[in-house]
Amino acid sequence: MSDSALSLLPPLVAIIIAIWRKNALFALFFGVALCHFMLVDGQVVNGIVGTATGISEVFSSQGNVYIISFSLLIGALVTLMNQSGAVNGFINHLASLNLVKNSRQASMLPTVIGTSIFTDTNLSMFTAGMASQKLFDRHQLSRARLAYLVDSTCAPVSILFLINGWGAYVLGLLDGYSFSDPVGILIGTIGYNVYAIVAVMLAYYTAISGKVYGPMKSAESITVSSQQPHVEHVAPAHMMWLPMLTLLLSTFILLWLTGDGDIRRGAGAFSVFWSVVGALVLLILLVIAHQQMSWSSIGKALITGVKYMAPAVAILILSFAFGSAIKALGTGIYVSSLINVQVPLFFMAPILFIAAAVMAFATGTSWGTFAILIPIAVPIAQQSGLPIEFLVAAVLGGGIFGDHASPISDTTVVASIASGCDHFQHVKTQLPYALVGAAITLIAYIIIGLSL
Repeated sequence: MSDSALSLLPPLVAIIIAIWRKNALFALFFGVALCHFMLVDGQVVNGIVGTATGISEVFSSQGNVYIISFSLLIGALVTLMNQSGAVNGFINHLASLNLVKNSRQASMLPTVIGTSIFTDTNLSMFTAGMASQKLFDRHQLSRARLAYLVDSTCAPVSILFLINGWGAYVLGLLDGYSFSDPVGILIGTIGYNVYAIVAVMLAYYTAISGKVYGPMKSAESITVSSQQPHVEHVAPAHMMWLPMLTLLLSTFILLWLTGDGDIRRGAGAFSVFWSVVGALVLLILLVIAHQQMSWSSIGKALITGVKYMAPAVAILILSFAFGSAIKALGTGIYVSSLINVQVPLFFMAPILFIAAAVMAFATGTSWGTFAILIPIAVPIAQQSGLPIEFLVAAVLGGGIFGDHASPISDTTVVASIASGCDHFQHVKTQLPYALVGAAITLIAYIIIGLSL
């Protein structure tokens, strides 16, 4: 069906369901099923079998299994860090250093932390937010400003420096196109991801200058202490930073080893998976050595973390299945040929950016957005001659913008909780900054498109 407009039906239906139901999981499942029913011309039994087979075949890829396992384990790692008191210990250590003496330095603390811990967005947000709350109150800075700085550094940096679950996930979506250097393509998206770069730059400008605009000017400092995670233990600071450092260094070393000295050619999913395993084992040993938790408590924390990640992993599995299904249906090939005829080349990146933004805004998640649009962006790039990195970056940046603007996004919710800020106040005060970043991005993409 690569030459038929009907191949557009599954992604369009998935988008409509996602916006209507605000449920990426249901939208992706329906999209997968519709693809397989269309592939067998509507035969009920074959359609059901094809849907089940398509989902189960996700696990036939060793890379997919690594990514799914890694995603579950990162939930266990973050939960154990919180429940063991490692995060509290790290926060107390920062406070004891007494390095923050004025409002500018107070604003810089969450900004620097947010751009430093990019292995897990939630961990980065909670660390940056909780480490800075008392300092912001002391220097009469609004919690809305703190939530903005946390949200506008952690997620954009995570999509720029992809040594994390996001990177492994996107790498999985690129798998199957027979690229000789998929990690190189992933690295190449950094320079083209204008929205993420602008978002971080605006955050640093706000922190350094102390200037705020729009609703942020009148924002009051609101503390929502009841929403903050309660942790009884306070552990030594190294129980947090040592496993995180191990995770980062191990990933680079394994990428270098599996790539024969070239990290761009390394096995990304394999490297990240075993690095998380190593970091988790080290954290467990540190917890036991410092007698912070019993073995049974550690086991319960690990199970809780895995359960917490289960919904995201379900989306992950269906994302892989949907990407394969619409690839088999030929949707990307048809859309690329259609756009090549009717849309000027320099408009392709802006269109993909806007499409990703709308989907992420409506669903509150970027992962389902990436699953639908990256398999479309890649064939467009291959047939139009535009750099694959350019169009994939447009999808990634659009997803982050949609997350920033959406009141139902998990990142805005987590940023609000971590900062002790009213959620809707955070959405209202951050939106003007996100819109400015999006406008700059669209202008930049048109200029880049014209130059290409």
